[in-house]
Amino acid sequence: MKIGVISDTHGLLRPEALAALQGCERIVHAGDIGHPDILDQLRAIAQLYVVRGNNDLKAEWAQDIADALRFDIAGWETLLVHDIADVPAELDAAIRLVITGHSHKPNIEWRGQRLYLNPGSAGRRRFKLPVTLAVLEVSETVIDPRLISLLDG
Repeated sequence: MKIGVISDTHGLLRPEALAALQGCERIVHAGDIGHPDILDQLRAIAQLYVVRGNNDLKAEWAQDIADALRFDIAGWETLLVHDIADVPAELDAAIRLVITGHSHKPNIEWRGQRLYLNPGSAGRRRFKLPVTLAVLEVSETVIDPRLISLLDG
């Protein structure tokens, strides 16, 4: 199963991001969406899981979006929050995948049998950080994460 993971679009959904997400069976947006049209475009591609980010908190359109979600992806129990600071220190042992955004810094880190993933920022470039998203190839026994750069340089 191909899963697209995107975060920190801040109102900008690049054509390169839409192209990279084609063929995904599910898409995860880890917050700081910026505009409801982005969610509509992502839902047109695949089933969408989304949390709001700190920049979405005051937006009326985002009031019904959860701050945290827990769901299953092909047997991988997943926790989705915008900021890694909101991940509980003691996680339920069933959680095997933790997805966050917020920092704009892409990161793939295995901690034991648990994968922590931050796809980076897919919106406007901040500082000198890369503009990225992630794609996961997931089966019941294996998860293969990779980052995709959306801009050269």
